[in-house]
Amino acid sequence: MPAVALVHGWGGNAEFMLPLAPLLHNAGYSVLLFDARCHGSSDEDDFVSMPRFAEDLEHAVDWLRARGDVDPGRIAVMGHSVGAAACLLVASRRPDIAAVISLAAFAHPAEVMRQMMRASRIPHWPVGWWVLRHVEKVIGIPYEAIAPCNTIAWVTCPVLLVHGEADRTVPVADARLLYDRRADDRTELIVIPGASHYAINRLRERGALLAAFLAKSFGRAENKEKIFDNRQDLT
Repeated sequence: MPAVALVHGWGGNAEFMLPLAPLLHNAGYSVLLFDARCHGSSDEDDFVSMPRFAEDLEHAVDWLRARGDVDPGRIAVMGHSVGAAACLLVASRRPDIAAVISLAAFAHPAEVMRQMMRASRIPHWPVGWWVLRHVEKVIGIPYEAIAPCNTIAWVTCPVLLVHGEADRTVPVADARLLYDRRADDRTELIVIPGASHYAINRLRERGALLAAFLAKSFGRAENKEKIFDNRQDLT
């Protein structure tokens, strides 16, 4: 059976993604919801970051792959905000991901932080600059290496970008930038009129489109696996 792993955004938990579970389950998919570290019921850690969201998501994918009732070649990931960025990061590293659904992903983490500091009237120099450098040092990975506007180009599976037109936390321009970075037949963009950053319930209105995207993506993954098996038979 195909499966979908769902990951929430910063400050959220699995419950935030719960409205999507019936939609996916009724479409015939196994669904895994979990709390990232330092969120919900998960254990605490010394710090949390988008790459650590990605690590937790990878463990979730590995757990699904180890189950006998899940097709390891048809596992998709779906995330919101920071969780969406983590999905793109994981998929850029793992060709075994069958599909990505990104909900309100930002294009670049440094720009999100700059926006937050501008909103709090924190000057870029020297305070903002120091904060950006310090966070990058703590994370241990350059922003450019994890920025969705870069990682999406390395993803080999289909990607569906979903964004609210009225998102004031991450502007819809970020979704359009991500789409432009990989505008091909494997990439789709849905902009929901009037939806804010946290309007997860509005996705129910697009349930048929999400299910259709997953069905098409899982079909591609299944065909790809058959082609690979046929090549093995020829050797």
